[in-house]
Amino acid sequence: MLDYGLLERLCRADAPSGFEDEVREIILSEIKDYADKITVDNMGNVLVFKKGKATPKKKLLLSAHMDEVGFIVTDIKSDGTLKFAEVGGINDTAVFAKQVKVGKNKISGVINAKPTHLLSADERKKVPSKDTLCIDIGAKDKEDAEKYVSLGDMVVFDSPYENKNGRIISKAIDDRFGCLVLIEMIKSELPYDMYFSFVVQEEIGLRGAKAAAYTINPDCAIVIEATTAADVPFAEDEKRVCLVGGGAVVSFMDRSTMYDKEFYQIARSANAKTQTKTMIAGGNDAGAIHCSRGGVRTIAVSVPCRYIHSSSSLASVDDMESVFEVVKYTAEKILSNVE
Repeated sequence: MLDYGLLERLCRADAPSGFEDEVREIILSEIKDYADKITVDNMGNVLVFKKGKATPKKKLLLSAHMDEVGFIVTDIKSDGTLKFAEVGGINDTAVFAKQVKVGKNKISGVINAKPTHLLSADERKKVPSKDTLCIDIGAKDKEDAEKYVSLGDMVVFDSPYENKNGRIISKAIDDRFGCLVLIEMIKSELPYDMYFSFVVQEEIGLRGAKAAAYTINPDCAIVIEATTAADVPFAEDEKRVCLVGGGAVVSFMDRSTMYDKEFYQIARSANAKTQTKTMIAGGNDAGAIHCSRGGVRTIAVSVPCRYIHSSSSLASVDDMESVFEVVKYTAEKILSNVE
């Protein structure tokens, strides 16, 4: 079984794009006694080589991203409230009235908006857009706020981690779960030599993966991710995309990648519960990896996750175990079969 205590540590760490230090330190401390070579590149990616029982003909990369969605402080107003911009894709409905932490000192704040009694009839019918919101840290004025906060400080959701009844609810399951799978693989006895990348800045354009794939120069890749599950009451048929409890998600295509057809079939044939997405939507680091250098044969295996990119995502422990089994099976089959 996967180490869910470690997953909790990873999810509780605060690491929006460009601020991945806290998660990187956890990862390095976990793998330092198991990896054969560890490099932290100029972008902050953690690049790892782990020797297996045999050296394969092809080079396989397993990749996950360290960053989460969040915000960044762009202005401190005269009244002491903070203006902010999003870091990664966050829906307006997931923002208002959420508790957040600001900066390295993790100052508590809440995202505010115009009070209800001041809203017009039309305004009450609309979700407030992020550009109309501020973060309130309880400061008396700008001078007071500047004692605790600076422009460019990170902002993350402040939310609990729960693991009950086979369901995990937390921020940052996307993609701390993928990081957990890579750590578990590195700690295990591998059938073949493998390469791993814990990458930065996926949420703002797959930037770390682009650099990591160029450096490692793999022939094949498996991206481990979390992906949107919309199995909720107001979604029907293919709009549900994938289901929590439906097993590991193996995609044949998304907005950034057409996945390798042979690898897709290999992953789907694993002795674990799998499903595929019923919409061509979203994307992940495979979009950068698969077209690196001369091209990389790539597949993604993801855990289905409701309310992704919010303060409280929900995923199934059984699905996480299925992803781990599918990844192990697919990696071994790729390296034993690919010429």
